[in-house]
Amino acid sequence: MACTTNVTNGTLEQNEINAYIDRATKKYGVEPQHIDINVCGEDVELHYDFGPTGFQRIRRITGYLVGTLERFNNAKRSEEHDRVKHSMS
Repeated sequence: MACTTNVTNGTLEQNEINAYIDRATKKYGVEPQHIDINVCGEDVELHYDFGPTGFQRIRRITGYLVGTLERFNNAKRSEEHDRVKHSMS
């Protein structure tokens, strides 16, 4: 995916813009969809847009906050299977 950029209050060379994209990718682990770069003299303000993020449901199961049961070992899976599940009537 290509990151779009918007530079205001000045101009930047493409290699410097690419360095900001690489910095964001390394820092946040994902390439941004868009970067707003505001040039303030020798400094720059960076505003990243990574797009929508996924939502993971977290539940309390057997005293642990978990999203899924994937990382449970056999004993913890058995405990979860044997617990009393309450329902709303």
